[in-house]
Amino acid sequence: MIPMPDSTAFHDLAAFVALPRVSSLALSPDGTRLVTVVQELSTDHTTFIGALWDVDPSGERPARRLTRSGRGESAPGFLPDGTLLFLSSRPVADPGEGEDDKREAALWSLPAGGGEASQLLTRPGGIDEYATASGASRIALAAALLPGAADAEQDARLREARQKAKVSAILHESVPARFWDHDLGPGLPRVFTVPDAAAGQSAVVDCGERRVAAYEGIALSPDGSLIAYAAAVGTLPDEIRAAIVVADAATGRQLRVLESPDAEFGAPAFAPDGRHLVCTREGRITWDAPGDVTLWLADAMDDQDPGRDLLPGFDHWPGAPVVSPVPGGDGTPVVYFTADEAGHAPVFRLSTGSGEVVRLTASGAYSDVVVAPDGRTLYALRSAVDSPPAPVRLDAAAPGRQPVPLPCPGQVGELPGSLTEVHTTAEDGTALRAWLVLPREASAATPAPVLLWVHGGPQGSWNSWHWRWNPWVAAAAGYAVVLPDPALSTGYGQRMHERGWAHWGGAPYQDVMALTDAALRRDDLDSERTAMMGGSYGGYMANWIATRTDRFKAIVTHASLWNMYSFAGVTDVPAYWMRRQGDPLVRTERYERESPHLRAAKITTPMLVIHGDKDYRVPIGEALALWNDLARFEVPAKFLYFPDEGHWILKPNNVRLWYATVLGFLAHHVLGEQWHRPELV
Repeated sequence: MIPMPDSTAFHDLAAFVALPRVSSLALSPDGTRLVTVVQELSTDHTTFIGALWDVDPSGERPARRLTRSGRGESAPGFLPDGTLLFLSSRPVADPGEGEDDKREAALWSLPAGGGEASQLLTRPGGIDEYATASGASRIALAAALLPGAADAEQDARLREARQKAKVSAILHESVPARFWDHDLGPGLPRVFTVPDAAAGQSAVVDCGERRVAAYEGIALSPDGSLIAYAAAVGTLPDEIRAAIVVADAATGRQLRVLESPDAEFGAPAFAPDGRHLVCTREGRITWDAPGDVTLWLADAMDDQDPGRDLLPGFDHWPGAPVVSPVPGGDGTPVVYFTADEAGHAPVFRLSTGSGEVVRLTASGAYSDVVVAPDGRTLYALRSAVDSPPAPVRLDAAAPGRQPVPLPCPGQVGELPGSLTEVHTTAEDGTALRAWLVLPREASAATPAPVLLWVHGGPQGSWNSWHWRWNPWVAAAAGYAVVLPDPALSTGYGQRMHERGWAHWGGAPYQDVMALTDAALRRDDLDSERTAMMGGSYGGYMANWIATRTDRFKAIVTHASLWNMYSFAGVTDVPAYWMRRQGDPLVRTERYERESPHLRAAKITTPMLVIHGDKDYRVPIGEALALWNDLARFEVPAKFLYFPDEGHWILKPNNVRLWYATVLGFLAHHVLGEQWHRPELV
């Protein structure tokens, strides 16, 4: 649907949901091809389907679509000969007799010179993840084996037997049992390598069990001789943590495990010498401390080498490392990474020999960084609060530059407003900031109603484009949207985490209110017509605010924590939660101080409760308990329930309904309009 000239795609929810969405980036070994994934609505408008697009690295030619199928493609990658790989559950063109059209992801390939895609590798339970070597044809992949299965053939027979018997039960013998929005099992996650699938060498090498499918990250050394992958170690729930296993890729024999009782390791990447490994190291949280994140360098084969911190003086949390194929002048690895910083997420270059860190980008939030073969150029996806992800080109050496945009689908057209910032100072003297989205109509003569929108995490930041939490839809409806980064937010140094760690409803709440007050000092905002909303931790803050003040006309709480006592035992990460919050059977002071449900009788603000039944991080019981308490205390409220959604609302028509319900609820309570029940509910 094309929006009318006087409107934007954000004024029409159907047009907004239909906007193309860009994700993932892969660069060919010779640096001449850049491939991304563009998601668009299916013909019946009920799902998003991804397709691979070829983007010109020079920026001269328009992007070209490479794939088209009813089930879509994802995870582009390349073999050394230029063959393009991707994951898809599309059916094969000519299935063999008796072969069912299964909906499990397989590894597909497109020849470098063009032609039809063909299925390269498949596993009975599907392929979850894969990795390639820059200088060898070996492929690594993550898949699962059912308990009792020794190989793929036996695994296939067991799966077929379960299917025929219509058995869906899963017998767990260790934790965890769930992760975010899906059940773990019945298959046990493992890592495999294949010598040269493109040449028909399909002998599979089993490199070991990961134990927990939630741990992602696989890497092959440049010559394909070593594999590194994230896996779980530890026995008791509170001991289980992420480590990095290094194994011989040809035999599966483990060479070392990089692990520590007080840290989690992940996102492994090999140095050009194939001997050293760069990864993330995250200090495990405790009652007293929120943990910290850094990059770590270790010998891939020497089990006696504990490794060393590559960013000892860096005060932000780095993301996954990307190692340049060309070492620095001193022969040591050059590493690129992103990190949240004051409402942005720049690209940084790290010279591991000298320890020098250079900020390469001036503004925006970057992801999916890839390095050209000569090490001189970077490509990445850049987004911001006011621009969706799009591929760009960067000079790998020049600091503080604006990137060169590359032609690609994904433009959203004109925005229904503008973006600025709000600044103030917390009670303890900490400098605070927030983004402020202003609708076109806002002026001193016609001040806009205000929507305060608190991010989740809580250790996150408003610094990039959000399809799920898009403030421009609210701006199109006339609201000014305050997007605060309070205590616990990333991008402001370790002290910002420490300020809110001991009391989630303390400094973070005070910071949110301080930034709201600062915004409302503007004469183009209406302090009498305000609302608040948030999801996950932002939903917790919504519930907390509802028990503390009646200053808002309405509050929307999505996937939110309500009863911290019950939450401790039913979330998918109870051990993590109890390390921070305390064992509710032993140490209850934070539960008593922070749990909103203990203050339910104080709520008078109308509330919209939203939750998905497949949310395992914040289970549905939280919403049911909140909804029943609101009814018990006669608070004007509504409950939007999604039986088939998880922590995030992902299905296109459910997304439209989510926004329509939120905007209708706000219009009724904030703008004084009559309540109109959304269609289809």
